[in-house]
Formats: sequence, C-alpha cells, structure tokens
Amino acid sequence: MTAEPDAAQERTSYTYKPSLVGTGWHFTLTDDGIDWSAGPRSGHVPYANVQRMRMAYKPVGMQSHRFITEVWASGTPKLTVISTSWKGLVEMERQDEKYSVFVEELHRRVAAAGVTPRCEQGNHPVLYWPAFAVATVITLGLAFLVVRALQAGSTAGALFVVAFIALFLWRGGKFLRFNRPGVYRIEAPPRELLPV
Repeated sequence: MTAEPDAAQERTSYTYKPSLVGTGWHFTLTDDGIDWSAGPRSGHVPYANVQRMRMAYKPVGMQSHRFITEVWASGTPKLTVISTSWKGLVEMERQDEKYSVFVEELHRRVAAAGVTPRCEQGNHPVLYWPAFAVATVITLGLAFLVVRALQAGSTAGALFVVAFIALFLWRGGKFLRFNRPGVYRIEAPPRELLPV
C-alpha cells in the first residue's frame, strides 16, 4: 500500500543542483501549482499564473547532454528546471528519466488547469539564426579547404579536415537541430527535448 504514494511523490517531484557551490532546487507539483525551494528561498506558483514556458538543449562544459525547461509566471521569478545535477567536484549526473517525467507531468497539469501559456522551444531566433549562418559559413569554408588540399595532392591534410568537419557537424549539428526556434502546444511538449 505504501508503494503507490511513493510512486506518486516521485512522479511529481524533482530536485537538482545547478552548480557545485550553492543549494539545490526542489520542485513539487501540487494539485493547484508548483511548490519550489532553493535554500532559504521558496514559493508557490499556481498553474493559472503560468504565462510562458520554454524547452531547450543547453550543453555546458563537462555536460554535453543537458536540457532545460523554463517557466515564467506572474509575480514569481523565472523557474529553471535542468536535466543534470552536480554530484561531486568534477562530476555531473544526468537525470534524464526523472527530468522527462517531471516536465511531462508539469505540462499535463498546466494544460489540465485550462491555461494556454506561450510554449516555445529552442533558442530565441535572434540568437539561433546568426549561429546557424556562422556554422554554415564555417562548414563551407572547411569543405573548400578539403578541395584545395586534394588539388594540392595532400590526402592526409584533406582527411584531417574531413574528420574535423565530421566532428563539427556532429556537435554543432546536434545543438542546432535541438535548438531550432519554434512553438508547441502545451499538450504536446517536443519529444526531442525530453531525454530518455
């Protein structure tokens, strides 16, 4: 009999530590809103007050697989839920499944409250499209270097640049693919931004 309440509590709560120094953030989804705490600060955000949500892919430093969900509501600071947590001095822990379950449940409860906030995905267009243009120019420039290396008979040099292009497209392409700007319906959070 005690398994059900534990499962329900696990499904509606989420905790992470955003930095090595400082306190962790704890979120709990209640019947009418989000309870949050970060050290001495805490608050409650009614689902009816949620005005905007954004989901994005934000790799940093040692953690290349990191997703965030931001929630803006009237009268409260922006709430940021991150899919990774600092575990030690040099280790970050991925919390993919817990994060995805929490974010999906958050969307479900906001939708059930009859709220239709603006739901955005990816980076802001002002940041995304210049980054896309720069990545395209760099890729074309590197492809030109491969052609010139082959014309000069430097196969090893061409292979080195091809390997660099492949690495650049793998890392940069993932970032650009996941962070393409757009909007989504509150009932359908983007699957690609819910790590599993």
